[in-house]
Amino acid sequence: MGKKPILEIKNYTKVYGEGKKATDNVNLTVESGDIYGFIGHNGAGKSTTIRAVVGVLDFTEGEILIDGHSVKTEPVECKKITSYIPDNPDLYENLTGIQYLDFIADVFDIDERTREERTKKYAEALEITDALGDLISSYSHGMKQKLAIISALIHDPKLIVMDEPFVGLDPKAAFSLKKIMHELCKQGTAIFFSTHVLDVAEKLCNKIAIIKGGKIIDSGTMEELKGNKSLEEVFLEVYDEKQ
Repeated sequence: MGKKPILEIKNYTKVYGEGKKATDNVNLTVESGDIYGFIGHNGAGKSTTIRAVVGVLDFTEGEILIDGHSVKTEPVECKKITSYIPDNPDLYENLTGIQYLDFIADVFDIDERTREERTKKYAEALEITDALGDLISSYSHGMKQKLAIISALIHDPKLIVMDEPFVGLDPKAAFSLKKIMHELCKQGTAIFFSTHVLDVAEKLCNKIAIIKGGKIIDSGTMEELKGNKSLEEVFLEVYDEKQ
């Protein structure tokens, strides 16, 4: 049985105000079980693309499909099966951690037992169990990031979209997150995430797309792209070539 496309970005173009293209004809496909890294310098179009995928940003041309549903015309269907972890999670500060997770679980209609099991599993993995009774306003940036990760996994999404997920996590939490990502992908979840930490992408991803000036300048499996070089070498070569 072949792998199923979960995220399809087709000819995606985003034009701002005075005709400036933030992204220009972006095409890529993330299949079930993929950990797909999206790399490029700041301002290359990574966040713009990610925000369009999760429905935060409308777009000018092209189509984005999640498990066959259009982000433009079937936004609710898409959101039901997608999770988004932004680079700076905006959480409800006046709730406790557990109240927030319950609120998210209610939104996705997750039964009591399932939410308890998932909360326990991921809170223990990310070492935040003892803080779940505290107000989110007392959390450090790293703790908020951990809570956002748990809230994103509580409804067992088919697609997880993350913007720089390792920024702000301590080494142990980063290790735990990588382990969780691998586990989920074995179950068929698709993960699409942006990063500028190339070492992490090289160890973690099976596929990569490199974006520069809003255009995908190279993409493929890690083996195809890298050959016998490091991802860093390939990235710098490709980036310099496409001046």
